[in-house]
Amino acid sequence: MRAYAQELRKRVRNGEFAASTANTYYATVRACLSWAVEDGLIDTNPAAATRATKELPEDTTEPNRQFWTPEDVQALFAHLSQRIDERLDDGRMDAAAIPIRNRALVSLLASTGVRGAEICRDADDDRDGRQGLRWERVDLESGALRVLGKNQQWEYAQLPSQARDHLRRHYDVQQPASNDWPVFPTAHVPSLYRTIRRELGQRGWEESAIETLLDEQPTKEILREYDISPPAITVRGARTLMERLCERADIEVEGEYLKPHGARRGLGDLLYRESAELAQSALRHESIRTTHDAYSHIDASETAEAVSDVLSGAWKNN
Repeated sequence: MRAYAQELRKRVRNGEFAASTANTYYATVRACLSWAVEDGLIDTNPAAATRATKELPEDTTEPNRQFWTPEDVQALFAHLSQRIDERLDDGRMDAAAIPIRNRALVSLLASTGVRGAEICRDADDDRDGRQGLRWERVDLESGALRVLGKNQQWEYAQLPSQARDHLRRHYDVQQPASNDWPVFPTAHVPSLYRTIRRELGQRGWEESAIETLLDEQPTKEILREYDISPPAITVRGARTLMERLCERADIEVEGEYLKPHGARRGLGDLLYRESAELAQSALRHESIRTTHDAYSHIDASETAEAVSDVLSGAWKNN
């Protein structure tokens, strides 16, 4: 691992890639070896050794820390509500289903602090907790979600009333056949066709019978009638969706779209200004130190205001 870190540093020095990329490569290997330690394959993680990590190139770039602002969220809601109203005014309830789903997704991201991987499907991770949030793990009455957290433990995330209202509306329109259905199913038609073919094939259906069914009935009806759980929207799909929504709503943040993780940071920024402990609880940080480190810019700003007040009295003549 020390030799690997040295090789990464050499490649950064030669301009082959950035220091941030080199550190990401190393972190990936380190995480893999951590799993090996947990599974008892090796006793210690060689990538965690100081003599190895000190060889890594120093990453001096400023991290991209996008925050959703309340104005951003309101603009998204206004755009989605307009799309919903237009479809309902035309009597197209089926056409309103997707913007209603999208509004519930934006509301959940903006108000709960969940990570995208906790509620969307990870195409590279087949664990149950990475296949998208299911209705059975949503408690609309008490206001809680059960998600597989970053620490690989099942956790309860808070669900405020604002998100609950949008989720209830989404549930009523979606009408899932069972609580095992994903809260945010994909609208990608090829994925739905593939799922139906696979599920009915496993139940013994002939290929010709499946194709006839697909020709005669809409996928939504087939999924509900035969209790086939559709796949959840993927993490990448959620990013693509947010990019599309921002383009249509004319929202731009430093030349980029609103990324899902920016919603978590935006909520934390909002809550931290009220209470660091509230932000810690909502974001499910194990340590208050993590919360303070993430929002140290707020502490610095408030300290600057306090210092300004002191200096205004001391420097009265300047």
